Amino acid sequence: MGNIRTTFVKRTAKELLELHGDKFNSDFENNKQVVAEYSTVSTKHLRNQIAGYATHLLEQ
Repeated sequence: MGNIRTTFVKRTAKELLELHGDKFNSDFENNKQVVAEYSTVSTKHLRNQIAGYATHLLEQ
């Protein structure tokens, strides 16, 4: 059983990938920095969830 991601996390990750897709890669640590730079996420937990989902989408 995996974690269920909220619509906010999925939507934000997809929007960031559309706008700044060239900055993302399959490295989670890099994606955390990109999410922190280009979004206005207020918590570290949300930032990590968005970066993790973006990494997941790129690895598919």
